[in-house]
Amino acid sequence: MLRFYLGAVAISLFTLPGAVLAQSHGEARAATESFDCRELAKADDDVSPRALFLRSLWASHCYNFQARAVRISYDGVRTLALTHRVEKGVETEVARFLDGPPVAVKKRGSVSQDSSQAALDFTAGVAPGALTAQIVEHYELQPMELERVAGRSAWRLDIEPQDGLRYGYRLWLDSETSLPLKREMIGVDGQILETFQITDLQSPSLYPETLRLGPGHRPVDSPWQAQWLPDGFTPQPIPPDSPRQSERAEHRMYSDGLTSISLFVEPLAGDQHPLLAGIHRLGISHAAVRHVIHQGRPMQILVLGEAPAEVLARIASGVTWDEGSGGGVDRVVGDTQGQQKDASAETSTPGS
Repeated sequence: MLRFYLGAVAISLFTLPGAVLAQSHGEARAATESFDCRELAKADDDVSPRALFLRSLWASHCYNFQARAVRISYDGVRTLALTHRVEKGVETEVARFLDGPPVAVKKRGSVSQDSSQAALDFTAGVAPGALTAQIVEHYELQPMELERVAGRSAWRLDIEPQDGLRYGYRLWLDSETSLPLKREMIGVDGQILETFQITDLQSPSLYPETLRLGPGHRPVDSPWQAQWLPDGFTPQPIPPDSPRQSERAEHRMYSDGLTSISLFVEPLAGDQHPLLAGIHRLGISHAAVRHVIHQGRPMQILVLGEAPAEVLARIASGVTWDEGSGGGVDRVVGDTQGQQKDASAETSTPGS
């Protein structure tokens, strides 16, 4: 069961982690930003961490390219074929695993080119300037140095969280195109949790037009609310491959721009075996499970994401039904604290 949820919210991060943020909130929601992709071909003397990070976000949208990549994680080493294209205002990203179980991930959406039109949203298309401003509020962008990745010169950029409530990252950005060539996810103890690296970047070419990225869909309203989240995590639109709100699982997503956390709430049928309450481990991800009785029905609350286990447990412990929507006080029947279970054991749980 955990694998079902994880698969429903997983996004292939073959660009920057921040590029998956679908939409921020507040003032950032109203922002629409334009960028002439041809500007990336010009030399830029500003190689400060923030400036290069912003350029890398635009590069991830502006360049057409094909690449081979490798992902090193808890499940071993897997190779991928990557394609990114922008044609007539339609942006498409495709990632195909070349070994192990055959998996392909495709994201497709519109970006506006006409300044007289309201910008359409892309699956991964928050305005890069607003995204960068959000990230620097909660992460430190450390000074860079030039290294060599995939036979190309690359700036190394360390992104360190300002608290212990989220993971850090190291990025290597191509000095010619600003495209991300390598990404490492760093745990709170400094351990490398996952490495993603392009091994062969094939003939990147710029889209010769201006792109406009701006406000996308609003997050779906839900009576189920997370009463506590780490600073900077805001509600996000739900990816199209998520279980629909009208079906068994209700899904909400939150992000700080680099990390996403998902909340699922579903009723438990009489013949269904729930997950054990507590903390489950699934590779580099964790999931916190809590059981409550809501309006006389048993419910399962599950919070998962690439975040420290104690953070997910605290979020799960504060999920409630909004009384303003007609709900009542939920009675807890499970405990999210102190239980850990490895993914290999979880798969043998009845109903999982």
